[in-house]
Amino acid sequence: MNTKQIWDIIDQQQEDLIRFCCDMIKIPSENPPGDVEAVTKFICDFLDSYHIPYEIVRPVPDRPNILATFGKKGGKRVVFNGHCDVVPAGDPAKWDFPPYSGEIRDGRILGRGTSDMKCGLASSLYAIAMLAKHNAELQGEILYTIVPDEETGGYYGTQWLFEHGYIQGDWGIVPEPTGYDNIEVGQKGNLGIHITMSGRSAHGSLAPYVGQSAVERMMELLQELKVLREIKGEYQGEIAQVMEVSKKAIQDIQKVPGVENCLDHVTVNFGVIQGGTKYNMVADSCEADIDCRVPIGVPGEKVQQKVAEIIEKLGLQDCCKVEYRGGRTGNYCSIQDPLVVSAKRCAKELMDVDLICAYQWASSDTRYFREAGISTIQYGPSNAEGIHTYNETVDVKDVVNACKMYAGMILDLIG
Repeated sequence: MNTKQIWDIIDQQQEDLIRFCCDMIKIPSENPPGDVEAVTKFICDFLDSYHIPYEIVRPVPDRPNILATFGKKGGKRVVFNGHCDVVPAGDPAKWDFPPYSGEIRDGRILGRGTSDMKCGLASSLYAIAMLAKHNAELQGEILYTIVPDEETGGYYGTQWLFEHGYIQGDWGIVPEPTGYDNIEVGQKGNLGIHITMSGRSAHGSLAPYVGQSAVERMMELLQELKVLREIKGEYQGEIAQVMEVSKKAIQDIQKVPGVENCLDHVTVNFGVIQGGTKYNMVADSCEADIDCRVPIGVPGEKVQQKVAEIIEKLGLQDCCKVEYRGGRTGNYCSIQDPLVVSAKRCAKELMDVDLICAYQWASSDTRYFREAGISTIQYGPSNAEGIHTYNETVDVKDVVNACKMYAGMILDLIG
């Protein structure tokens, strides 16, 4: 089977593909709370209908991971990875349509999870199903890991699967939303910082003469931590080239002066601050959670060292405890990798598009693949304006083309 044959098959079956997407959207799988049992059964029923073998592994009872395989064992392996959970829909009154309608309107599929990432998940599964149905002879194997908790960190999904040896492969494809004309070939590292500050309680009317406010200490520290935003990476060669393309892309999307700096600088978001128990008491404790994204080329340890220096400079080392989550640097794969070359070839032949290779300013489960030495890209259908907010949609034509792209890359790599 060649690329043209599988693309013709997908064209002929596109109504069935879109119905599969719409039916998946109709099944709520919000995380939190993380109940994905219904959508897991739906996906397993689909795999059964095409005789694609799979197993379900559960790190904990309510977190099912599906591991599906197809092809020839012993050859090269392409690993697909998708998540079946979605972020909460929020207030239904703020949607222009029911968030789990799965209806089609003006050439778009409507509903929570259309872009992030049920339509990417469904279209990639459908590409594999068409290869299976038409007895495509592969010289390698496909592993598809469908995980339950990407939206809350992936600790019982992709991370757990890697830690327990379930995922090995040569290439990775993650159908996260990118849009039809670009692929993500790198992303920032995710460094979470949790700070606990202690103080001495007293009656509020005696402040600041009696007691020591943990809230004020935290305010002083957080103000100083803004200096982390000055840490940046230095680049040359291919990385510098892709970085410049990525900066232009985010400028075009966000249209905010200076936003391109989020790609090559450390970003700092003071996400949650909690302190004190009552307004007329000097707070004896305060906690803060900070989200840092670390660019390619900057070790997470460098950020941690800077935090320690600031705490020491302020004399807070005896009353301040810092805990880190993550901390790795950014990750990427080469744009010369056969996987990237295949994606560009397919996009040009299918859509006459010169695919943009770009770095992502956030992070995803893809980091686990690259940290394991698996060359991995993100590519998936999306309309960016609805992701993690109201009125999420995806274009029907982009779903069909994404399905063809996945099938084409499979055949290029192990066909």
